[in-house]
Amino acid sequence: MKIAQIAPLVESVPPTLYGGTERVVSWLTEELVRQGHDVTLFASGDSRTAAELVPIVPRALRLDGIHNSLPYNIIMLDKVAARMGEFDVLHFHIDFFHYPLFRKMANRTLTTLHGRQDLPEMADVYRAFPHMPLVSISDNQRKPVPPVNWMGTVYHGLPEKLLCEGRGTGGYLAFLGRICADKGPLEAIEIARRAGMKLKLAAKIDPADRNYFEEVVKPVLDASPHVEFIGEIDDSRKSEFLGNAAALLFPICWPEPFGLVMIEAMACGTPVVAFNAGAVPEVLEDGLTGFVVDDIDGAVAAIARLDRLFRPSIRSRFEERFSVRAMAREYLRIYERLSAQQDTPGPVLVAA
Repeated sequence: MKIAQIAPLVESVPPTLYGGTERVVSWLTEELVRQGHDVTLFASGDSRTAAELVPIVPRALRLDGIHNSLPYNIIMLDKVAARMGEFDVLHFHIDFFHYPLFRKMANRTLTTLHGRQDLPEMADVYRAFPHMPLVSISDNQRKPVPPVNWMGTVYHGLPEKLLCEGRGTGGYLAFLGRICADKGPLEAIEIARRAGMKLKLAAKIDPADRNYFEEVVKPVLDASPHVEFIGEIDDSRKSEFLGNAAALLFPICWPEPFGLVMIEAMACGTPVVAFNAGAVPEVLEDGLTGFVVDDIDGAVAAIARLDRLFRPSIRSRFEERFSVRAMAREYLRIYERLSAQQDTPGPVLVAA
């Protein structure tokens, strides 16, 4: 198939450090190329890919201190529109910016929703464009969305050789991702303290979260000798960081659409202790790949039961459920359904 992947421009594809959506776009693109498909990637010029790269900006916007990506998305969509006749499927990963321009050829587009959908203004957008084909990254992500044209739920998947299984002998708990209140860094610090274990925090600090870090998190870090703040890490350091951890802590307090760090931990054979929110119960198998808990007390109790989990089994479940091959397989099924629908009437709307 001839497939266009349209990526966000905030980070490169793949990102050098933090960037979940861009990382997933990269994994999917490279797997589709490996399988012999003709893929064109619209992304920043510093992206690295075996596909044809159409550079929209010289490098990731964040690296140049640009936080408003809207003008550059408009430029990108103009370039995509100029070539849209070349592709069987145009796969968008930029929310709904493309809807007005591509609504008349909806059956040749697919939009993966990567973010939260419970913001009040989102429902009006979907009601205005109900026929645009959508993919959710978890069933939970669909709950706030009005009836739309769901093509399926496709869980994220990563290359099986990207991260390797570790032994978990480092004697510490891990926190990986981004410093913000929704992700629960303070809860992670408290869980580790009450469990009597060290905690290593490997996390990005966005400009929007800088005040929260300086005013709320840093004073707690300074008073917590059991915590080591590492900062952002890239993929080359994740196998060691996650593989040596006794567990990954994921004490979120928001409707997480997926939680990529959970499957990164599973790829390292590392169990996850996560709060029961968003997609957590879909991704984690309680008692097998980790523990789904309700609060800090439950997390501390779960850490005491980590020896009941078998790291090779956690790695095996990752390979079965969350490999890039599994993700690409599901997307190709949807691409083929879209191709079959291109000469048929509009779809029936499906409620969340």
